[in-house]
Amino acid sequence: MLKEINEATEYLKKHGVDHPEIGVILGTGLGNLFVKEIKNPIEINYNSIPHFPVSTVEFHKGKLIYGEIKGKKVLAMQGRFHYYEGYSMQKITLPVRVMKMLGIKSLLISNAAGNMNLKWKKGQLMLIDDHINLQPDNPLRGENFEVLGPRFPDMSEPYSKKINKLLLKIAKEKKIKLNQGVYVAVMGPNLETRAEYRFLHQIGADAVGMSTVPEVLVANHMGLPCCAISVLTDDCDPDNLKPAVISEIIETAGKAEAKLTQLYVSLIGKL
Repeated sequence: MLKEINEATEYLKKHGVDHPEIGVILGTGLGNLFVKEIKNPIEINYNSIPHFPVSTVEFHKGKLIYGEIKGKKVLAMQGRFHYYEGYSMQKITLPVRVMKMLGIKSLLISNAAGNMNLKWKKGQLMLIDDHINLQPDNPLRGENFEVLGPRFPDMSEPYSKKINKLLLKIAKEKKIKLNQGVYVAVMGPNLETRAEYRFLHQIGADAVGMSTVPEVLVANHMGLPCCAISVLTDDCDPDNLKPAVISEIIETAGKAEAKLTQLYVSLIGKL
């Protein structure tokens, strides 16, 4: 794994990625507006980077974009990888390790998620305060390399309280509704049954998705402060459950993208 990380890191350095300060992972249906905020962008397709997986989901573009926002050097992933695509956990989190080796000091994550909190509505945003991991594998399983992080990383603060506090302040200033809640990660790719939604909500989850937690585990392993915001793209009320339409989920994410972009662009200026 170290060889793969180092080779990908060196490739990106040779192609203009110079000491990025902030890493960003743009999730399902998100990214176009944020990418437009990046000044002097350098775009690098995933399939040209040594050892990088390739996005197989049609609405994930599959490129790294390096440039500046608010005077900060930013490296953004336009499209992420999921365990359900068939890659190993180590492979889907390789980009996080590479970004950290390149120099990032903070990681901002976004995703689309199903809303299980009936007090909220689809189209709203949820700042992830904590998570529940129900995925069947872990990117930290296997041989541990001390140069990357400890064998048993602490998870008492998986999402930076400092960054979350900043985001809540920015949201209040911009009059953007930003809920706080617990995200549960499942494997997918199927959506959940009514019984599964009941179970997930009863164990304390407000939103459900198929990503983010592996990246957060690796970020914590490497001592990288991170935050994550979910766009709540569909309501998952088990007593009134309607068939999910993926095109509508993407559309809902797109409508919320402007708010998410405002939050993250403002945050970058304050980090």
